[in-house]
Amino acid sequence: MSSIIQLLPDHVANQIAAGEVVQRPASVVKELLENAVDAKATDIKLIIKDAGKSLVQVIDNGQGMTVTDARLCFERHATSKIRQAEDLFSLHTKGFRGEALASIAAIAHMEMKTKQDQDELGTHIVIEGSKFISQEVAVLPKGTSFAVKNLFFNIPARRNFLKSDTVEFRHVMDEFQRVALAHPNIHFSFYHNGSELYNLPAAGYRQRIVGIMSGKTNEKLVPVTEDTEIINVQGFVCKPEFAKKNRGEQFFFVNDRFIKSGYLHHAVMAAYDGLLKDGSQPSYFLFLQVPPNTIDINIHPTKTEIKFDDEQALYAILRASIKHSLGQFNVAPVLDFDRDANLDTPYHYKDLEAETPTIQVDGSFNPFTDDKTNQHYTKSGSGYSSGSGSTYSSGSGSSSSGSSYSGYSKRVEPTASWESLYVGLDVESTESIESSPFTFENEEVTSSLFNDDEVEQASQKTYQIHKKYIVSPIKSGMVIVDQQRAHQRILYEQFLLNMTVNQASSQQLLFPLDLFYSASEMELIEELKPSLETTGFVFDEAKTDHVVISGIPVNITESEVSMVIEQLLSDLQDGIPANSYSQNDTIAKSMAKSLAVKTGSYLTEKEQDNLVNGLFGCKDPNISPFQKPTFITMRVEDIDKKFAL
Repeated sequence: MSSIIQLLPDHVANQIAAGEVVQRPASVVKELLENAVDAKATDIKLIIKDAGKSLVQVIDNGQGMTVTDARLCFERHATSKIRQAEDLFSLHTKGFRGEALASIAAIAHMEMKTKQDQDELGTHIVIEGSKFISQEVAVLPKGTSFAVKNLFFNIPARRNFLKSDTVEFRHVMDEFQRVALAHPNIHFSFYHNGSELYNLPAAGYRQRIVGIMSGKTNEKLVPVTEDTEIINVQGFVCKPEFAKKNRGEQFFFVNDRFIKSGYLHHAVMAAYDGLLKDGSQPSYFLFLQVPPNTIDINIHPTKTEIKFDDEQALYAILRASIKHSLGQFNVAPVLDFDRDANLDTPYHYKDLEAETPTIQVDGSFNPFTDDKTNQHYTKSGSGYSSGSGSTYSSGSGSSSSGSSYSGYSKRVEPTASWESLYVGLDVESTESIESSPFTFENEEVTSSLFNDDEVEQASQKTYQIHKKYIVSPIKSGMVIVDQQRAHQRILYEQFLLNMTVNQASSQQLLFPLDLFYSASEMELIEELKPSLETTGFVFDEAKTDHVVISGIPVNITESEVSMVIEQLLSDLQDGIPANSYSQNDTIAKSMAKSLAVKTGSYLTEKEQDNLVNGLFGCKDPNISPFQKPTFITMRVEDIDKKFAL
C-alpha cells in the first residue's frame, strides 16, 4: 500500500503560513516597519498606494544586509534575532519567528534593495510568488528598501475578501501609529498616493503623541510616572472631560511593543472610576518596561498578546499610578481637610486689640413732646430723631414710639373713631349689604369651570414609570412605550426623510465650531461630508487636523455636534457602505442613537404625549431602527388573568 503522507513544497507551505502572518496590507506594513526598527534605522519612510493593495514600500537607513543575508532572509525560519530557544525569554527585538518575509514573498511581487555601510555596492533582488526572478549588484544608499506590489496576486479569494480602500487605509494608519509611538527617537515619514500624511522628526514621547494625534492633544495629556522593581510605567492619560465613545486612542506598549490586554485596560478603567460618563472611553498612551524573562510573547504570530508572570501586581501598580496622577494634577476630585490659608488672620492684625464701639445719645430728645409744628430731624448715633415724637432708625436703632422699622418710621396721628366710616349710610343699604352672599378665601369653591366630559378629556393620559417607560391607556387596555427606542424611531425617520426627499434646513451659528480630529478620522469625515450636508451640516473648511462647522441641523444643539460626529465616526470605523442608501441609513441610525432621549430622563406630560403621538405617526412604529420592539400592549383581559391567579 502506497504512503499517503507527503511533504508539502516550500511555496505551498509559505502560502499556508501567509494566511496567519499576512491578513491584509496592514500586516505587511507592520512586519516591514518592525524589521526596519530592528535594523537600528534612524529614518524610516512608508510609501503606500491604493491603501497598500498596489504598493507597500518601506525605506530605512539601517545596517543593511550582505549578499548572503539578502538571499537567506526569504527562507522560512531564517532570522537574525535569536539563536536558541532560551533567547525567547530575553527578547529585545520585534521579530524572532523568521516567517514574515517568506510569507509576504509567497503571495506578492517583492523587490528588495539593500547595502551595508562598509560595502561599495548593494544587492537588488526581485521575487514573484516565492520564485527568485533576478539578483543583481546595484549602486544603492546605505540601508534597506522593501517594495511589496500586487498583494495576494496568486490568491484571488483572499484579495476579494479585502475591505474598501478607506477601511484598509485605516488599518495601515493604525499600524504606522503604533510603531511610530513606540519609537519616538526615530524619524518617520508616511506617504499615501503621493501625498505626505506624516513627517515626524525624532522627539520625546509627548511631542510624538501630539504629532500623530493632533495639535489639541497636548492640553488633554496628564503624565503618569511610576518606577518599581517589577515594572516601570511611563506615559500619559487624557483628562476625563476629553473621553470618547470609541477606543481608538488607547495604546499599551510593553518593552516598546504594542499589545492588547483587556486585563490592563480594566486597571485603567478602575482608576477612572466615578470620573467618566456611561459608555465613554478614556484615551491613554502607556509605556511599560518589564524584565524580558517575566513575559511570554510567543503566543500568536501578530505578537499583540503577551502573558505576564504576575498580572495582579501589574494591575495594582498601574491602577494606583494612574489614580495618583489624576489626583496630583487636580483632575480627580479629592477631599482636602487642610486648613485654608485665606481664612487666617492677616499678620498686621495680630497685635491689635479689640476696640469698644462708641455710641452717641441725644439727651435732649423727648418722645412724648406734643410739638407738631416744628418737626426737626437730628442725627443721633446710628439713627435720626424727630422733634414730633417719633424715632427714625436705620437698621440698628430702635423706636421709642412703639413701632420700629428698618428704614424710617413715623408715628401715625390718631384719627376719628371708627363709627365715622359709616356716616351717610342708610339702614336699607346696610341691610342689603348684610343679606348679599359673600365668598371668603378659605371657603371651598364648589362650582366647576368645565363639565364632566371636558374634565375627563383634560385628565392626564400618559404616565412615566422609572424614567424609562411611558404608559398610555387605550380602549382595550394600555400601551407601554420604551421612551429611548421610540425616540430613536422618530428621529431616524426624520433624518432619513430629510436626506432622501426633503431639503434639510440648517441653522447658522454665530461663532463657527472648530472640531479637532486625528488624520484617520479626517479621512472619514471628508468621505462623509456630502451625506452630512444633506442632513443640515454646513462645513466652512476642512484642514489636516480639524473642521470648521458654521451651520448645524435645526434639531441639534451646538453642544451636541461633537457628540453626534464622534458617535458617527465610531459607528463607521469598520467601513462606509458603498451605495448611497446604505450610507444615509447608517448616518440616520447613528444620529438617532446619539440624540434620542436616554433612559433615566424625566419627561413632562406634553413631552410624553408628543413622544407617543410621534411614534404612532411613524411608518413603522413597532420596532426601533436597531430592530428592537418599541412598545408592548397589555389588554384588560391579561390584567384580569393576573388577578385571577
